[in-house]
Amino acid sequence: MARCYSAAMRKRQTNAKQVPRRVLLSDARNDAGLERALARLGPGDALVFRHYHLSGGERRQRFARLARLARLRGVAVIGARVPSGWRVDGSYGSAREVSEQGGIRLATVHSLQEIGAAVRARADAILLSPVFPTRSHPGGKVLGPVRFLLLARQSPLPVIALGGMTRSRARRLPVHGWAAIDGLA
Repeated sequence: MARCYSAAMRKRQTNAKQVPRRVLLSDARNDAGLERALARLGPGDALVFRHYHLSGGERRQRFARLARLARLRGVAVIGARVPSGWRVDGSYGSAREVSEQGGIRLATVHSLQEIGAAVRARADAILLSPVFPTRSHPGGKVLGPVRFLLLARQSPLPVIALGGMTRSRARRLPVHGWAAIDGLA
């Protein structure tokens, strides 16, 4: 199934200079294992720091610790709704949220309309989701691999697969990269 799209998609999606191939998203669920997960990442990978569940001071402390560990491994640190004074390599969020930021801009999208919004916002890449069922949204509607690839093929931006992703599932999807909360933690 994936082979029919691979040549055209790879040609468009390999010209991304600094867009990460693997993206670890932080979450309350994977917080306890983030240090171990970061130890398995390296240059070309990224950590998206979310941690929306923490209060201001706690969130800042957790960010500082994880950012230091990530940078020691050459992992880019991408902020999701972080204050402007925090040192990040880019931003993560909706097209509207990333359009106002500098660095690597990763827009989260779920439809063709949102892909268009990310392009207009000058995102560097999109995280297209959910590909498979996830613990984040139990019982939620998923794209599935065929619909995911149909949407990914329409994107002029590099596509990063998100939602129920594992290393073996990522190998079957001919896109720029993959992202996970549990699958990398």
